[in-house]
Amino acid sequence: LLVSKELGKHLLEVEDLLQKHGLLEADIAAQTERVRALNSAALRFSELEGYQPCDPQIICNRVNHVQTCLEELGELAGKRRKELEDSRQLWAFFQEMEEAESWIREKEQILAAKTCGRDLSSVLTLTTKHKSMLGELGNRRALLHQTVKKGEQILAKKRFSPGAIQEKMREVRQRWKKLEEVTGLHQQRLQEALNFFQFSAETDDLVAWLQDTYRIVSSDDFGHDDYSTQALLRKHRAVVEEVEKHRAAILALRKQLALLAPEHRQGVDVQIRVVEVEQLYGEVAEVAVLRQQWLQDALAVYRMFSEVHACEVWLDEKEQWLEKMEVPEELDEVEVVQHRFESLDQEMNSVMGRVLDVNQVVQQLVDGGHPSSEEVRSCQDHLNGRWNRVVELVEQKKTQLSSILKIQNYLLEC
Repeated sequence: LLVSKELGKHLLEVEDLLQKHGLLEADIAAQTERVRALNSAALRFSELEGYQPCDPQIICNRVNHVQTCLEELGELAGKRRKELEDSRQLWAFFQEMEEAESWIREKEQILAAKTCGRDLSSVLTLTTKHKSMLGELGNRRALLHQTVKKGEQILAKKRFSPGAIQEKMREVRQRWKKLEEVTGLHQQRLQEALNFFQFSAETDDLVAWLQDTYRIVSSDDFGHDDYSTQALLRKHRAVVEEVEKHRAAILALRKQLALLAPEHRQGVDVQIRVVEVEQLYGEVAEVAVLRQQWLQDALAVYRMFSEVHACEVWLDEKEQWLEKMEVPEELDEVEVVQHRFESLDQEMNSVMGRVLDVNQVVQQLVDGGHPSSEEVRSCQDHLNGRWNRVVELVEQKKTQLSSILKIQNYLLEC
């Protein structure tokens, strides 16, 4: 049993042989105690004095022979165990390598069947799964390194033919290298798909924002008075600032497109999409400028109307006063009225400046092609007519006052 050359043809068989060998070792250990007891009893016969049933030398030789046989049996048992353990190490190595190959084949099949997703959500899910697989790959790499180290230790002992061991290590290393290459390639494809779908999502967000902004800047609401138009203009200026802030993102689209993988950046749809976004941004920026000008024109119109109203209120008041005023014939009363006209002249100089400002604003609006040009022009004509009417009345009253003063002065001289 101990000199048997049977070392097993696989790990389970070696484990079975080791188990049987363990029983044999236990049996040897039990017989060792019995042999020791028998040898001890036999040696006592060699020490008898007087009558000796057997030659003491024969007894000693026999004891030594049995002891030597027992020691040889122990050595054979130790050698057999060492051989079996080496065999177990060998077949454990082959089994671990087979498990590694099986794991590699499984991952190769998974990677071969994997896609890179159809949208951003699916790509992110696949990326998370791939990261988990990379973790498994790292753990398996460490285990494979330990197994290869075991194989090198087996080769160093030179107990078995190195050909099969070296061939298995070479095969597994090659498959592992190929798996890492495929894994890296899949990771690269996932990253390229992620970049593309992120680019598409950002582009879609830009388009949605531009469409919303276009609806805002193309609004036909310009307010109904000075206050509401000023509020709209403040809001619009904030929108214009946002449009300007997005200019960098629009300009960066081409650079981002150039960084995509060829299969993504060369697609007709994505190139058309970029052109559409650039054109839409140009339209938004252009309409935003127009709306700002229109709001400013509307504000100018409302302020002009407000100024016209203030002027006309003053003109109404002075016109009524002038029409109702009767030039007095008494000198004292004439001097009072004359002082009033001196104050009126100062007011008229001030109002005349405001009327001139209104005329200037109207001219700017008309020259700029304002849609309310006719209404503005009509308002201007009406104000100028009222102003001329008051100026005529003032001149008439001044002429009358001048005549009365001449008469009074003539009478005084007389």
